[in-house]
Amino acid sequence: MNQPPNNLGDKDAAKKAREGRNIALGLGLVAFVILVFVVTLVRLGANVAHPHP
Repeated sequence: MNQPPNNLGDKDAAKKAREGRNIALGLGLVAFVILVFVVTLVRLGANVAHPHP
C-alpha cells in the first residue's frame, strides 16, 4: 500500500505527454499557416481573374 513514489517514471510520463502536446501544437500551427496561405492564394487569384475597374 505505502510504496515510495516513482519519480523517474513520473518524469518520463510527464516528458512524453509534454512532447506529445508540443507535436500537436506544432502540427496545428503548420495547418493554420497552410490554411491562411491557401485562402490568400484563392482570394488573390479571384482578383487577378476579375480585376476591379
